[in-house]
Formats: sequence, C-alpha cells, structure tokens
Amino acid sequence: MAERQRCAVCGKEAIGFQSIGCCFAHVCSEHADSLLLHLKPGEKRSSGECYVERFDTADS
Repeated sequence: MAERQRCAVCGKEAIGFQSIGCCFAHVCSEHADSLLLHLKPGEKRSSGECYVERFDTADS
C-alpha cells in the first residue's frame, strides 16, 4: 500500500476496510466493527453483504 489510509470517521490511521451492506469505509480500531477487530493482520472475510479486510502490518 503506497499511501496510509485514514479512518473515514475520525482521520486516525486505518487498520482496515469494512463494507457492511451498502456502507463501506476505511476505519481505525475505535470505529471498526467487531468482525474486523477479530481478524489477524492481512486476513479478509466475506459473508453475505459483509466484507472486512484487516490491513497487513507490513503495509502500515
């Protein structure tokens, strides 16, 4: 990842990306859904309308 992503809510450094239904955003640990917080760095999960991706620590 060339540029560090920022949380869409507060502007802190994002730990990942979450898409739940029609809403999607880069989020920090404070604003991340529990699905995202339970992932290991570099891990992705998709289920129905939900997609979460935790950024790899090497990317930050």
